[in-house]
Amino acid sequence: MLMLEQRPQPSKTMLYLTPVMAVLATMLVGGMLFWAMGIDPFRAIYLLFVDPFVDSYNLSQLFVKASPLILIAMGLSIGFRAGVWNIGAEGQFIIGAICGGAVGLALWGSTGWWILPLMALAAALGGALWGLIPAVLKIKFNANEILVSLMLVYVAGNLLAEMVQGVLRAPDGMGFPESRNLGRNDPTALPDVFPALGIDAGGVVMLILLAMAFFLLQKHALGFQIKLTGDSPRAARFAGVKPGVIIAVCLGISGAAAGLAGMFELTGAAGKLTIDFPLGYGFTAIIVAFLGRLNPVGILLAGVVLAGTYIGGENAQFMLQLPAAAVTVFQGMMLFFLLGFEILINYRVKRMRRAV
Repeated sequence: MLMLEQRPQPSKTMLYLTPVMAVLATMLVGGMLFWAMGIDPFRAIYLLFVDPFVDSYNLSQLFVKASPLILIAMGLSIGFRAGVWNIGAEGQFIIGAICGGAVGLALWGSTGWWILPLMALAAALGGALWGLIPAVLKIKFNANEILVSLMLVYVAGNLLAEMVQGVLRAPDGMGFPESRNLGRNDPTALPDVFPALGIDAGGVVMLILLAMAFFLLQKHALGFQIKLTGDSPRAARFAGVKPGVIIAVCLGISGAAAGLAGMFELTGAAGKLTIDFPLGYGFTAIIVAFLGRLNPVGILLAGVVLAGTYIGGENAQFMLQLPAAAVTVFQGMMLFFLLGFEILINYRVKRMRRAV
């Protein structure tokens, strides 16, 4: 007979081992699902989880997919550590792309190195302001930031549709609901830095911000206040930490990071604003944040793993006629198993002998 016994202290080993266990469990259960669907499970798992990390072309695309996930997850993790639950990063991602794109389109035909930084500033500001909407409602009216930030995703989606059919629509686009191609216009295109690794200027900025987040959480007084607020809100208040300030800072930072990611996606891989511009990065980044244990280094690794499932999923769709929704299912399974294995951090499995 098996039972759960509480550990004297949380296990640090299991803290870092459970994400690996979640990935392995996802591969195992996913293989069983493929077998039930009549698909070779070994080939499917190879395409999804191995091929993106061994094929040279896939490796060059890996960081392109991983950069926005890591950047958004980094911002979310700061809030999650404080118990501030921003679920609307997808909306902030969209708003950042709209604001950054609007600046680039307004300056269409101009030249200068300053255009791209100005677009990035507009995107970060737009994402931050969109993130501060649930912050203000939380502080002033105690509104639930989960629901408010989530509902704002749909508002942002409708705003995007209105923009690409209106003021941001390409004048030479033959009426299609899309903007001009910012990714192919020299002043607004994101320059490659390490093309062989798929690292562009946005990836470099992401790595710099990731290092800054690590410093903030480990060395700065604000990082200590954020972690203290998440661990013990009552102790934080006694220590003089103002909850409203932490809420605003966390949602502002996560919104700015998501907005910046949206602008990098627009000027890089996507190239232009369209009705279907949202790629689900904002929601997938939640999985990345938790899979990486809300730690900048862990988030970097988790972002690469999740990006691999995107690339592997595209390959599996083409080679095995796998449904597009299968990738989302796998990502959801990963989070499910991660949350399930969480219990092993504070409890251990113990075998009990039956009394004779």
